[in-house]
Amino acid sequence: MGNRFQATDRFADGAQYIGGRLRPGTSGQEHSVVDPATGERVFTYELASTADVDAAVAAARDAFPGWSGATPGERSDALHRFAGVLAEQADDLARAESLQCGKPVKLTTEFDVPGTVDNTAFFAGAARHLQGQSAGEYSGDHTSYVRREAIGVVGSIAPWNYPLQMAAWKVLPAIAAGNTIVLKPAELTPLTSLMFAQAATEAGIPDGVVNIVTGAGRTTGEHLVGHPDVAMTSFTGSTPVGRRVAEIATATVKRLHLELGGKAPFVVFDDADLEAAAHGAVAASLINSGQDCTAATRAYVQRPLFDAFVARVAELMETVRLGDPFDPATDLGPLVSHVHRDRVAAFVDRARGYATVVTGGEAPGGDLKAGAYYRPTLITGAAQDSEVVQSEIFGPVLVALPFDGDDEGIRLANDTPYGLAASAWSRDVFRANLATRELRAGCVWINDHIPIISEMPHGGYKASGFGKDMSSYSFEEYTQVKHVMYDNTAVAAKDWHRTIFGDR
Repeated sequence: MGNRFQATDRFADGAQYIGGRLRPGTSGQEHSVVDPATGERVFTYELASTADVDAAVAAARDAFPGWSGATPGERSDALHRFAGVLAEQADDLARAESLQCGKPVKLTTEFDVPGTVDNTAFFAGAARHLQGQSAGEYSGDHTSYVRREAIGVVGSIAPWNYPLQMAAWKVLPAIAAGNTIVLKPAELTPLTSLMFAQAATEAGIPDGVVNIVTGAGRTTGEHLVGHPDVAMTSFTGSTPVGRRVAEIATATVKRLHLELGGKAPFVVFDDADLEAAAHGAVAASLINSGQDCTAATRAYVQRPLFDAFVARVAELMETVRLGDPFDPATDLGPLVSHVHRDRVAAFVDRARGYATVVTGGEAPGGDLKAGAYYRPTLITGAAQDSEVVQSEIFGPVLVALPFDGDDEGIRLANDTPYGLAASAWSRDVFRANLATRELRAGCVWINDHIPIISEMPHGGYKASGFGKDMSSYSFEEYTQVKHVMYDNTAVAAKDWHRTIFGDR
């Protein structure tokens, strides 16, 4: 992969992308992107002000008539070119993502970047399939049909855990449907969102269709959500912040899409393939250092397999290689920041008072001491109502709990406020089918946990939010549905008029 990405050189003109060009923020406040593997500042920039948000929204508003008026084929062609530009820049995108997030380069090169390119290619095709209901004479005297129309300017807020993929999940369905967008990435990780917007311009997508404002949530983010010219808000992040976003958005009656927190259960029935379940649990709990809202966090294991499962998961976790994200041999990178690492560690330290830390539960020393690293951690003996079982830790921490009957396992799995993702492990097709019906989550895997594909929707139940990312279902979020009705009779005094005035 070569040297680390040189962000200062790439973004010398600033960390705002408005109307097709980079520009500095105007808040007067500086912020630094920190490499979480070393603690070193790698890029310092000026945050956006509310005036920058206004400028970005104005650029998006000005671009909307032309972009929404383009044919589906024209938008599709532009998105195909966009996918090609992203593929050409894959190496830079992967290195930038690893630098700002601490992700192992094998994750960014094999998951984050190719997933984003594939998303872009998918929406290039989907742009040509914005179809409504077929025309028909449903009243007998009229012909009806349904139009799907772009909403307008979308104001989106993306999180720090998957900056590139979340930029794609927000931007692509919005612009494929003919909207324009202002995206606010997390201040910690703006680099690949900016690169994504630049690639859109290089692909020939008109200036102002994709804009980026990098600023603080309480100022920039709230101003974007409440802006009178923003017709829709899409937010991915924590449930508490999602509630605040909803309060602001509903005050101006905006369309709202929320993808919020998760606490995904991993249900292992007693006929499951133990080795498959153990490997799956380690991979699903440690992806992106556990900073994934669909990551496996609660393993419910039927009692006959429980002890063997715990022993095997602990054994596998101890083989995971922590190290430099740019070393291809590294399995697990640091968490996104030292502040977040300390938050995760505090959850585990409090759990020692009521549960058992089987393995991990500490930050490594030696060459990794300067980074925001935390060892893969397995906890047992926690009660169902305990903090580590109920709260979103968002780190490389898995809690394992036993259950007896099948109904108990499903009940415990559903017993949190969240409902984003879940998995069930069984060789029995009837058991597996029951789990898919009974688990209250927007995505349920059987004998796997984590894989996602562009053609299928992603979104949650309960406190995990509502609405869908990816797939053609996402157009439900980013389009207005309009019923058009034509009179076919050419009769001036229609029979139904007599219910209002006159006689039959």
